Amino acid sequence: MTQHDRTENHDTWLEREELAEAMIPLIGHLYRTNNVVTSIHGRSLINKSTMSILKAHRFARRITTEELRLEDTAPLLRILTDLDLGAAAIDIGRLRMAFDRSGDGRSLEDFLRTELADIVGQGGRDERTSTDVVLYGFGRIGRLVARLLIEKTGGGHGLRLRAVVVRRGSDNDLAKRASLLRRDSVHGSFEGTIQVDEASNTITANGVRIQVIYSDDPASIDYTAYGIQDAVVVDNTGRWRDEEGLSQHLKSTGVAKVLLTAPGKGSLKNIVHGINHGSIDPEDRIITAASCTTNAITPVLKAVNDRFGVVHGHVETVHSFTNDQNLIDNFHRGDRRGRSAALNMVLTETGAATAVAKALPEFAGKLTGSSIRVPTPDVSIAILNLTLEEGTTKEEVNTHLREISLHSTMRKQVDYIDSPEVVSTDFVGSRRAGIVDGLATIADDRFLVLYVWYDNEFGYSCQVVRVLEEMAAVHPPSYPLTATDAAVSPVR
Repeated sequence: MTQHDRTENHDTWLEREELAEAMIPLIGHLYRTNNVVTSIHGRSLINKSTMSILKAHRFARRITTEELRLEDTAPLLRILTDLDLGAAAIDIGRLRMAFDRSGDGRSLEDFLRTELADIVGQGGRDERTSTDVVLYGFGRIGRLVARLLIEKTGGGHGLRLRAVVVRRGSDNDLAKRASLLRRDSVHGSFEGTIQVDEASNTITANGVRIQVIYSDDPASIDYTAYGIQDAVVVDNTGRWRDEEGLSQHLKSTGVAKVLLTAPGKGSLKNIVHGINHGSIDPEDRIITAASCTTNAITPVLKAVNDRFGVVHGHVETVHSFTNDQNLIDNFHRGDRRGRSAALNMVLTETGAATAVAKALPEFAGKLTGSSIRVPTPDVSIAILNLTLEEGTTKEEVNTHLREISLHSTMRKQVDYIDSPEVVSTDFVGSRRAGIVDGLATIADDRFLVLYVWYDNEFGYSCQVVRVLEEMAAVHPPSYPLTATDAAVSPVR
């Protein structure tokens, strides 16, 4: 490469940086003024850096084989700003793809006016009602769900985090809770500012005022005293798993519904978003978001079963240790879990294999499962050893799963990667429920082994918030309306 080539490449990079920087205020204006959430092929652009925007454009090559040009998206964003839109979720990558495929000679502005006709000139109008959310418990999942809800606050419509309920741990409990929200050894620092008001027992994060309520009785809290009405309580303590226990929340004034961030027992609906979230009825008062492992494997299992059929299989999870285990050897009511989590691989049980059937009834009796807890703080991997009805090859099954991750209704749940260098820490912060490691796939006619990575904390928390949005019916309209997705393999 000559000096001229190096200079030209660098100049091109600087021009792209400048375009990305110019997009940031447009994205922010659409978000705060018009309640418009923008993304590129599912990658959110809200509150992102210049580099994150550039990476989102590069990601587009996985869908179209070509990197998305900022020269194409920057003018699109400027027109969106001028259209004074109402509330919506707009994927500018797919919107640009739809324009490029329309081929009818219209200008970009005319195309956008037609495609977004229902929200043009609406001036940020948002038909959604606001739903109060209370986090009962503030552990690993509770704090990550809090981060996601704060991130999604926008103009104040949709889900509103109003309170956190905990047991008082010390005299400086509030400061310690705020510090745990601010700093996280796995997921990094909170992106924004956090203030503590000891007098009112509140934590304010990026302008979201969170009331901290101290209680050990889910049935005796008057949430209306804090201005909270018809709230959804997200129980992330795991203390109660059945309807009787979780119903205690409904006895508190100001509570309308309950969501459990764990597998439920009895007849409670276990919801895996992307699979059976359509079964949530307005009258459902208590539902569960199943487990992190169930959320990771169920969409992949559905994709395989729809295309090839699954006769039976075994699920082995290699799972990061959790707070339920002991740091050093000590008494634990569970088998083996009393042994040091930091020093041992611990063989234990998992209910995920049987829980799959609650979301996908066709898997009833088809799966067995077990788990090995290992000394890592986050990110796990599920190994799916399946016997199929139809034979396949590694290339065929990987192509199918890659298409599912890019173009299907499960693209928010399933991701796909084929890098030979990835390891567990590369998936910290993934917003997908599970990531298929294509290079590790083993296929021998009717015998298939799949390796599915998952961030058992953050990826699962994203699924919890998706279920919350379904319960509250707060999804904004999504665009483009024009079909841009390639067809995936047909359902058997």
